[in-house]
Amino acid sequence: MVAAEASADLHGANLVHAIKRLCPEVMFFGIGGDNMGQAGVKRFIDSADMAVVGLAEIFGKIRIHIKAANILKSIFKLHHPDLLILIDYPGFNLHMARIAKQLNIPVLYYISPQVWAWRRGRVKKIAKRVDRMAVILPFEKPFFQQNGIDVAYVGHPLIDAFEKKGVEIQSAIRNPQIPIQSPVVGLVPGSRREEILNLLPVMIKAGEILKAEYPRIRFILPLAGTISLKWLSGFLRNTTLDIEIYHEGIYGALNQCHLAFVTSGTATLDAAIMNVPMVVIYKAKRLTYEVGKRVIKVPYLGLVNLVAGESVAPELIQDDVTPENLAMAGKSFLADNRLRQQTIGKLQKVRENLGRGGASERTARIAAEMMGCSGDGGAI
Repeated sequence: MVAAEASADLHGANLVHAIKRLCPEVMFFGIGGDNMGQAGVKRFIDSADMAVVGLAEIFGKIRIHIKAANILKSIFKLHHPDLLILIDYPGFNLHMARIAKQLNIPVLYYISPQVWAWRRGRVKKIAKRVDRMAVILPFEKPFFQQNGIDVAYVGHPLIDAFEKKGVEIQSAIRNPQIPIQSPVVGLVPGSRREEILNLLPVMIKAGEILKAEYPRIRFILPLAGTISLKWLSGFLRNTTLDIEIYHEGIYGALNQCHLAFVTSGTATLDAAIMNVPMVVIYKAKRLTYEVGKRVIKVPYLGLVNLVAGESVAPELIQDDVTPENLAMAGKSFLADNRLRQQTIGKLQKVRENLGRGGASERTARIAAEMMGCSGDGGAI
């Protein structure tokens, strides 16, 4: 298995547990983080060492990528595994899929690369190198089917993660008819250092602007498992804001929030699941941004807006990411009860579009079938 990012590590661990319930004898090895390690995966590379944000940033980690590829290639040849499971991370994973295909190792791709958004030419590589796909967004299945790929829509694993936490959404926080006197704002700057360096200072300065109008405002920041508390605390030393670092996961943090500032990515869907209005922001190094804006083929950057099929969360991208713009966009949700009510209704529909749960179990059945263990494919 290859899960080279924080979210992939979580979803990969849940998949490991689901496969073990079907096929207890299966042994796992590859790339992952602490969650996969705890699930019983023998890791040769830690996912925290591989995660990058964009094109420019990957140059600093070329050496670790080459090392990881060489280790996996040696393992493929020595042990010839019954199945290779790849999770997102297309630049590295499609290379490993090519090697596996040459060695007649079956390949299951779980959580699709976003080739429907950019670099659509990669879909041809997927068709040649991947035996089956398990996708997690409803519009992905027809896209890959029309390109001749064996694909199943399994639902989004975030629904499973949410239900596993057993969080009950607090209705008082969600009641849009109640004027907000003491707003709580979530700061969700991402799970990678580069993202936090780019965006957390902007979030904090935007919070300081809002504090002038809402003196009792407070902030909550969920600590990602890939980030150390000591390093993160350095960003909070020179602000007067009341910022709580939350250690019990993103859902518990968002459950206390009227609003969230969220770095573009999976966390926008976390906020949608919790019915929290949000402002989506994204800023990368100039090279990454200039290349990206020329090749991205979708109308929105935020996953929440893509799943909704409309703009339910304002997006601030690159040069538009300023404290003033972020504070203004956030204030619109705090000051306008009607807008909050409409947005919460749309977020509830986004959650419905993510499926009914059980993504790990459905994908596990596909994996088990490919290994000749058991299962029926599990598509929905």
